[in-house]
Amino acid sequence: MIQSVDHLAIAVADLEEAALHYSTLFGRSPSWSGEHPHLGTANVLFQLGNIYVELIAAVGNSPLADMIHHRIEKSGEGLAWLAFAVDDAEACCRELRQRGIAASDPIAGEGTNPEGKVRRWRNVLIPAEDSRGVMAFAIEHLEGSAELPEAAVVAEAPVDGIDHVVILSKAPDATKKFYGDGLGIRLALDQEKPEWGARQLFFKVAGVVIEVGASLKDAPDESAPDNPWGICWRVADVTATRTRLAAAGVDVSEVREGRKPGTRVCTVRSRTHGVASLLLEVVR
Repeated sequence: MIQSVDHLAIAVADLEEAALHYSTLFGRSPSWSGEHPHLGTANVLFQLGNIYVELIAAVGNSPLADMIHHRIEKSGEGLAWLAFAVDDAEACCRELRQRGIAASDPIAGEGTNPEGKVRRWRNVLIPAEDSRGVMAFAIEHLEGSAELPEAAVVAEAPVDGIDHVVILSKAPDATKKFYGDGLGIRLALDQEKPEWGARQLFFKVAGVVIEVGASLKDAPDESAPDNPWGICWRVADVTATRTRLAAAGVDVSEVREGRKPGTRVCTVRSRTHGVASLLLEVVR
């Protein structure tokens, strides 16, 4: 059913500013910029090696635009949703319903760029009641949508792709049920780390990991929604990427050994528009 994590969306207040900041972070120029006239939103897309990132802002009136406004007013900018790639929206809808998720019928969508090029797709929406409060949907790409060009490299030591996205949960077993039983994504690891006071669940699909983090100190609370929190970006040379970002005025930590053996990491502390961000190099 689900082939991959198709894209992650970041809700932003100022799309132009966010596009400049993420162009700096990635060391790449956008793959696409356009509008969704029927949704009252505009976006900028960056196609990385294994996923694309969508920056989205409200520019008109619609339920989606209202949701973006409300989200930013309530909790600030940040990760807004996860989209999962499928090759058949109708089949996905049927299977999700068989798995107990009240999926919507496929909904047609399209976006247009300033040159008049059109991207079209179909979405299958997943109710927040089933997704633990995280906005999530399946997407089947149609005309012009699947051919998104890779974001062109414009600086040294660019970001190559995503390693994992982090979701914080106060009810990890309920979250485990949604991603595992509901979406059918493979649970690669479920571990407790008392020294960190944390439980971690790692779901893996097509090379992208969804990490669910939960505190061991707190009692489970299924009424509390999950929180899409952060992204870990893959880079070839974390020291070089850190040097480039620091020279551009980005607040970045020193490079340190990662918790996973054989990795080196660096925290990006500014211009991420509410997304906890980590750069990760796998040491060969």
